Amino acid sequence: MKFSYYGQSCFLLELGGKKFLFDPFITPNPLASAIDTKSITADYILVSHGHGDHVADLVDLAKQTGALVITMVEIANWLQSQGVSNVHPMNFGKTKFEFGNLRMVWATHSSGLPDGSYGGNPAGFVLESAGKTVYFAGDTALNMDMKLLADLYNLDYAILPIGGNFTMDVDDALVATKYIECDKVIGVHYDTFDLIKIDKEDALAKFKREGKILLLPAIGETIEL
Repeated sequence: MKFSYYGQSCFLLELGGKKFLFDPFITPNPLASAIDTKSITADYILVSHGHGDHVADLVDLAKQTGALVITMVEIANWLQSQGVSNVHPMNFGKTKFEFGNLRMVWATHSSGLPDGSYGGNPAGFVLESAGKTVYFAGDTALNMDMKLLADLYNLDYAILPIGGNFTMDVDDALVATKYIECDKVIGVHYDTFDLIKIDKEDALAKFKREGKILLLPAIGETIEL
């Protein structure tokens, strides 16, 4: 399994011979200016909610890649109005795809689309494919629903927001690892804006003290998991 980080909450998972692109926000992010979006390929695009820092490049990359976009039904409808037809609308629950299973789970946040239209409920995803189980929390505050994931899954990795202000911060993410019973975390949604800047060395030290792993790949970096 490979993880390529494109900044904010945008990343590409390569798993079981398939490429899963999440929350495409690249070109408006000055920290990601070195990323060549024209070179990105994907089989699936998963979108957690409709805020601009998660969908800015969605329409262009959906058309460029031809990927199946899996997202909340309201965002799927909006995409169709933007000329993107290869969509799979979901709501909270589990669906079987050819790559495996995907569950849309609760996120404590808000959602609206760039044109001001309703973006439905914000969400996260649990992806089961090729013998791996990965949780992407989306944008969320700490919430008790996370405890259900420990009953349902044996997670290999959790991809959690750690920037605070709009989502969990590092301390809350550490609590979340206990709720979901997963000690291997990839941090996202930090440093892009002043309101979500973090001390990365402090974050890494906090996880280490708790005997947990926090991975903070650089923008443009690909890591093996």
